[in-house]
Amino acid sequence: MKSIGPFQYRLFRKVYEKAGREMCRDCEKFIPLNSQILDLGCGSGIVSNEFSKFFNSEVLGLDIIDNRVVPIPFIKFDGNKLSSFKDNSFDAVLINFVLHHCQNPIELLKESKRVSKDFVIIYENLPEGILSRLFCFLHGISFAFFFQKNSNRGKFFKDKEWKKTFEELKLEVVYSKKVSSWFNPMKEQLYVLKRGV
Repeated sequence: MKSIGPFQYRLFRKVYEKAGREMCRDCEKFIPLNSQILDLGCGSGIVSNEFSKFFNSEVLGLDIIDNRVVPIPFIKFDGNKLSSFKDNSFDAVLINFVLHHCQNPIELLKESKRVSKDFVIIYENLPEGILSRLFCFLHGISFAFFFQKNSNRGKFFKDKEWKKTFEELKLEVVYSKKVSSWFNPMKEQLYVLKRGV
């Protein structure tokens, strides 16, 4: 079965570009110009491209399937290890609504910390409240079927679970912000994490 990702990304490209620019403004205080950025789970590459332009930076996209509609630099990986990269390879790692789709999100977060010099920036859906739990569940199933072509239903963590995980991994939350709009039934949160020792 062929992924429908590229078709949807092209159809809603302007929406994704606008969202990408808003994310850039969210991260403006934490990513210097001329940075090396890893977009872990880059999908279409649209957001990667917005970060590249906004920060005048080199952005490398990484994903398990090539669904790019923008020709950003890209490497396909197995979804678990970032073994192609040495420690401190990137100024920042962007993980944009990706961890809940991973088989082992905690291990991937550890790897993200390892390859980042400074910040790991995470956008995540939070299953808090009845509606958000329901929509997270439906999103996990549909995304796996249409985009990833697998049966992974996703692992969605609540805010307190993420914060406990960050603390255990010695990732300091230096900035956090609710990013979901009032009409969005799925709660969305931004975490900017500074790596500790």
